[in-house]
Amino acid sequence: MKQLSVLFSAVLLFIATSISAQKIAHIDARGVLEQMPEYKKAVADLNSYKTTKETDIKKQYDDFDTEVNKYKADQPKLTEAQRSAKETELNKKMQSLQSLEQVAQEDLAKKQQDLLKPVMDKLNNTITKVAKANGWDYVADVSMFIYSGGGIDATPLVKKDLGL
Repeated sequence: MKQLSVLFSAVLLFIATSISAQKIAHIDARGVLEQMPEYKKAVADLNSYKTTKETDIKKQYDDFDTEVNKYKADQPKLTEAQRSAKETELNKKMQSLQSLEQVAQEDLAKKQQDLLKPVMDKLNNTITKVAKANGWDYVADVSMFIYSGGGIDATPLVKKDLGL
């Protein structure tokens, strides 16, 4: 039993020594990202794309609402067969609109990925480059910490390397 506690103490001492020997820095990655011109342009392009899609879909919903209101007004004049046919047509149009909306959301997610991936890659590559140049073993984002009592702040060096 005594040998086990000595072994356990030795392992804890080894772990504590190896952790304290590692160099860790932190960065406000979101803050840096939001200052990057490429990010600002990507967000503006994404918002423009989103607005265009929303406008197109809203117009189609407005046209659909107009058609539904016309049907409601004409409904008393229609035969049962005409009503049934029109309701089937309107249901198909509604399903088509819902499908269109889902495709638009998927397109928006793909566009976001396409626009932001190069920006994120550039930021991550710069962080890696600065970390290697300064001999840091780890660079953690400040959003991961509940409390940070100081330490090495990599943010200014990454911003400098990015030209910000």
